[in-house]
Amino acid sequence: MVPPPMLETMNPDGEWDGDDDVREALSREGLTFLVWGADWCGDCTAQLPGFAAALNAAGVPADRIEQFPVDDDKRGEGVDEYGIEYIPTVVVERDGEEIVRFVEEEPVTIAEYLAERISERAEA
Repeated sequence: MVPPPMLETMNPDGEWDGDDDVREALSREGLTFLVWGADWCGDCTAQLPGFAAALNAAGVPADRIEQFPVDDDKRGEGVDEYGIEYIPTVVVERDGEEIVRFVEEEPVTIAEYLAERISERAEA
């Protein structure tokens, strides 16, 4: 499930009891989740624990979740390569190709936002 956190904010905040459609979309075979964040970031501490809980509930294996902590200047591994400007940012890849990205804040949770777009991509 969720790997031992490099980011404390990726500690699941209990059991996730969200929608089965979200769980199903997150658990699709071949998806990798790349997570940029920081333990000092208010948006990250508010959003990433719930996202980690959703990944756990979806049974996403640890080897499909990569965590990239950034410093207070938002510098860190993969930042330049992926064009990370705001955190949290979650990039979902399939076969090394980006299929969807969550950046900083949306009106729904990270899990819901990504699941909806993953499902749209699967139906296209």
